[in-house]
Amino acid sequence: MATQTLTLRKSTSIDISAIDALLSRSYRKLLKGSYPPSLQVTAIPLISRANPSLIISGTYFVTEDTDNLILGVGGWTRSIRGPGIADVRHLATDPDYTRSGVARRTMGGIIENAKAAGARQLDCLATRNAVSFYEAMGFEISRNVTISLRPGI
Repeated sequence: MATQTLTLRKSTSIDISAIDALLSRSYRKLLKGSYPPSLQVTAIPLISRANPSLIISGTYFVTEDTDNLILGVGGWTRSIRGPGIADVRHLATDPDYTRSGVARRTMGGIIENAKAAGARQLDCLATRNAVSFYEAMGFEISRNVTISLRPGI
């Protein structure tokens, strides 16, 4: 894969379908080795949909290549745990572009934007396969969490 220029921009409502498609591709392929097939079948349809209010919030971003193809997405929201705390939201990379700087570029923009808005702490609920990425970005594991998406899932 040739080196390319990555551009980060705030997402808009026009991006929703492309974000949905990227989340679905990413989660289906990248979560495969970390979770049992039964959970993937039930959970992926629930987690691979863009939240429209998040997409238009001004704190959600897309990372594009020179052809304006969305290769990565992610954002942040203010936490209910207190002032100065923010949560990373729906960070994902196109599975064909992992280890190419897309996630690092997207996460860098999230961190910069959250800091500029007054965040002093950035928390994240990471999937099992993403833990090493977040550690490389300076995050520390505080505890393991199980999230109930729906009864039985």
